[in-house]
Amino acid sequence: QVQLVESGGGLVQAGASLRLSCAASGRTFSGHAMGWFRQAPGKEREFVAAIPGLGSYTYYADSVKGRFTISRDNAKSTVYLEMNSLKPGDTAVYYCAAKLYSDGYYSNDRAYDYWGQGTQVTVSS
Repeated sequence: QVQLVESGGGLVQAGASLRLSCAASGRTFSGHAMGWFRQAPGKEREFVAAIPGLGSYTYYADSVKGRFTISRDNAKSTVYLEMNSLKPGDTAVYYCAAKLYSDGYYSNDRAYDYWGQGTQVTVSS
């Protein structure tokens, strides 16, 4: 069983930055692939970024490439999403997800085993 708790969301103006954190419970965090997804009102949940267990590479949706950075600190059992140059279109609830015992990366939300409760990010124009 893994529990994921996101934090760091908020209301910012366009062009600002935010850093989301997702703290995981349980051991063997480095063995889990992690991902960030988002869901805007009236839209389906969409992939944002992913990172494998050992963090050897990263993978991004085209819409955030060059603006967002996913990283992880396995000693702290935490994955981060650094978001720069935020746009109103980035407004959504952001979720982190874990796929246990995997060193791959996954953009399909059905691949993940556990989800956090989400944190709201609102970007005003």
